[in-house]
Amino acid sequence: MSLAAAQSKKVSFRAKESTVCPICDENHQKEQMFQGGGRLIAGKLAQDLRRLYEKNRKFGRVSPLDYVMSVCPRCLYSSFPKDWSALNPADNEAIRMATDSRRSYIEKILGPLDFTGDRQIVLGAASYLLGMDCYQLRGASVAPTPKKAVCAIRAAWYFSDLHEEFPHIGYDKIRDFLYQKAAVIYGYTLELMQNGNEPVDQAAGMLGPDTDNNWGFDGVIYLNAYLTKKFKDQMAPKPEDQVLLLSRAKRTLARLYGSGKASKGKPGPIVEMTRELYDEYNAILEAMGGEK
Repeated sequence: MSLAAAQSKKVSFRAKESTVCPICDENHQKEQMFQGGGRLIAGKLAQDLRRLYEKNRKFGRVSPLDYVMSVCPRCLYSSFPKDWSALNPADNEAIRMATDSRRSYIEKILGPLDFTGDRQIVLGAASYLLGMDCYQLRGASVAPTPKKAVCAIRAAWYFSDLHEEFPHIGYDKIRDFLYQKAAVIYGYTLELMQNGNEPVDQAAGMLGPDTDNNWGFDGVIYLNAYLTKKFKDQMAPKPEDQVLLLSRAKRTLARLYGSGKASKGKPGPIVEMTRELYDEYNAILEAMGGEK
């Protein structure tokens, strides 16, 4: 069989150059996804800005998100590729010291993992949980907060899929926890966009939240409002606190809605979804006796 024919049957390949882990010095070949060849069959865009993909008859389940995070198969250090080596000594030491707890934590959720194998749904989920854990130990210079938000919502998508495949394990509880975590971190990200305590522009190219369209800071505003509405009961149990929470999110959303109407440069899908979400906010707040 020719090389071209063999590649046409595969989803991914191993990079020729070795990747060296900055934490434990492990050498490994990063797995990357082949482009083209009819591997991806794009479906609809979900309300949480996730691009859904149809199952491919030839290749089965294919998700570009599987291959985004760089993960060391030895110490399970995980990051976006841009940040892989951008570690100061304090961050490096903190992540190295947390190796055993990181492995124990992830294996309690997903069982034993082997990142020398090909990426699939379990390793994809693990890569983002590990990313959240490692960015928790990173300094402000790499803008860890928006990156944790992206990791959280992508991990929630994975656990949504895992729950569909294995409905009796309780992955739906982890999914909902991750969505709530994303809601809180997206709120923090909005604050950082205003106070400048982290260089959030560094995360602009990876805000996604998915890989097909990078909605950037517009996506942050939209997702903050979407997740706040979805998890208002968990984020603010008291009705009066919910009104305050929703009112604050609506005001931010209103700026995105207004700029979308005024600018022809805004991508159509997010403008339309923002309009629908803004109308939902009005109805909810009116029913709760809050601002209209």
